[in-house]
Amino acid sequence: MSPAVTPTLHVIFGPSGAGKSTYAGDLARRERAVSFSIDDWMARLFAQDMPQQPDFNWLMERIERCEAQIWSTAAAVMATGTPVVLDLGLLRRSDRARVAEIARLCELPARFHFLNAPKEVRRGRVLSRNQIQGEGFSFVVTPEMFDFTEGVFEPPDAGELAGCTVIEST
Repeated sequence: MSPAVTPTLHVIFGPSGAGKSTYAGDLARRERAVSFSIDDWMARLFAQDMPQQPDFNWLMERIERCEAQIWSTAAAVMATGTPVVLDLGLLRRSDRARVAEIARLCELPARFHFLNAPKEVRRGRVLSRNQIQGEGFSFVVTPEMFDFTEGVFEPPDAGELAGCTVIEST
């Protein structure tokens, strides 16, 4: 009997409007993987309770709860031999490093996928997605929310991109 092959943990990251959710869904279908999107979880569990005025601490507390549950569920899925696609945002380098470290400690083969596009293209995609509310839509991203995430996103450096799949769209 041959040893079991550990399935791949695919980690998607990039700025708002880069096409992460669409790419994650396509990748999950190609790889016969289960996809976990933080936007879907946050929209389903907390959108109705979201305060009128944006509250960063309120949001981060709920994101952390969702991520903990996603990790627990993703680990169970991978234990069955099924690959997983994580679409968690991961705007900061420290977030991506944390995910890489979790994968390393759990001995999970991880493949990072970085998606990007020019800022005005991404802004246009987000505004269009808000109006159409089709595939990839979880909740309205206001221009203020877009600008906020632009200020938080830390682009990967050459070291972080080494071994990454990089998708640049226009």
